[in-house]
Amino acid sequence: MVTEQKIHIIGIGDDALEGLTAAARELIERADLLVGEAAALNRVPKTAAERLVVDAALDDAVERLASATGQKIVVLAEGDPLFYGVARYLCERLGKDRFEVVPHVSSMQLAFARVKESWEEAFLTNLATHSLHGVLDRIRTAEKVGLFTSESCPPAAVARAMLELRIDYFTAYVCENLNSPDERVTRGELSEITQQQFSPLNVMILLRKPHVPDRPAEAIGRRLFGNPDDAFLQSKPKRALLTPAEIRAMALAEMDLGSASVVWDVGAGSGSVAVEAAQIARNGIVYAIEQDQEDYQLIVENAKRFNVPNLVPVLGHAPEAWADLPAPDAVFVGGSGRGICRLVDAAYGRLRVGGRLVATISSIGNLHETHQILHSHCRDVKVWMVNFARGTYQMERVRFESLNPTFMLAVIKP
Repeated sequence: MVTEQKIHIIGIGDDALEGLTAAARELIERADLLVGEAAALNRVPKTAAERLVVDAALDDAVERLASATGQKIVVLAEGDPLFYGVARYLCERLGKDRFEVVPHVSSMQLAFARVKESWEEAFLTNLATHSLHGVLDRIRTAEKVGLFTSESCPPAAVARAMLELRIDYFTAYVCENLNSPDERVTRGELSEITQQQFSPLNVMILLRKPHVPDRPAEAIGRRLFGNPDDAFLQSKPKRALLTPAEIRAMALAEMDLGSASVVWDVGAGSGSVAVEAAQIARNGIVYAIEQDQEDYQLIVENAKRFNVPNLVPVLGHAPEAWADLPAPDAVFVGGSGRGICRLVDAAYGRLRVGGRLVATISSIGNLHETHQILHSHCRDVKVWMVNFARGTYQMERVRFESLNPTFMLAVIKP
């Protein structure tokens, strides 16, 4: 049985052949076909080998490698081919058994070496393949960050986005053209980085400053969920109708949201539940459905206030207003009118299998009817009567002010 010739994927840096082992150099010299982007191929001298220049899409390379037999083939890749490089893609398309990988030091490793920091616990990502919006929350809580920036998202744009969200407690390093004669490492505050331009070939490293709070002072009290009622804009005559923070936190816990959940908030009012759902489901989408024009505008303003662009206000009467919306993973229905039973029934019908529905109800009559409806769909319906009181100070004494009891139901669609 003839053993199939292995294709070698060799990492190469700006130091070209000098940075490779003797074995890697020999593989390149003996190759019948060299494959890679123009920058990588230009780092090795001409030989008798055929050269296939490919673009970032790699379609030509996959087609050629899939049909190649009996040739000694080398794929040249920048840095470590398995670290945001071509090796994983080629192995997934053609199978791992077709390849041998010879890594080189990646530019990310070099960048951390230049700033003399370990990278074993750093958050690392590539902004050419991941949106900045999607990684900002990971940056917010990280101690160290390594970013491959991109032409559409250079270091200045990263720094501006961080400052807009008050993520201002990092020192930034921008490492350009690593291992080249024009290599440069720039250290600065984020505000300084926003004013500078850098070579497209750069790695941005962020190091959390020591002894700083875990969040900016102005953000303390602004929570992922359970925010104080006064944090939301409300129409004055309806202030008592806002879902209280304690109920909101309990409802969101039962909704069990993921980072990419699709959520409906039916009868959203000023949008307090929708806003906090959108903060949890940052990569998902939350539809806040409200029929009152004044409350609809408050939802718009509260979404801006909490910086949740994934919240979509919907003006209209339910259930007609949700006819064209995607099926939800979770639904919250709040209200005090007689129509809540009908809305819960209709929303349950649109819920995805495994989806969660939570309803808050203020009257025992509506509780009975809504429970009957949900129980007809699913035997396991959770029911609570929630009573709580908030402590207030009068002179030197603490008094408790009770809020109206709230009934809450929760169900998972089997």
